[in-house]
Amino acid sequence: MANTPQAKKRIRRNAARAVINGNRVGRIRTLVKKVEAAVAAGDKDAAATALQTVQPELARGVARGVLHKNTAARKFSRLTKSVSALS
Repeated sequence: MANTPQAKKRIRRNAARAVINGNRVGRIRTLVKKVEAAVAAGDKDAAATALQTVQPELARGVARGVLHKNTAARKFSRLTKSVSALS
């Protein structure tokens, strides 16, 4: 149990940040699923549009510290490869 006021504040702050970070990761996952669904449906236009919305979100996740840089690069690379394979 936290004894100092600073430690108590950090517990409160960490809980608040966990909610925000969870929402960020959830948003990224949702956008990735939209690309994957469009690829599975064979809709190249929708997949390309969804891919353009995913890329800045992945970069923002890296900048905010909720995703590792290589994880975002790997996801974007695989999504790009699957979208380009639709042609």
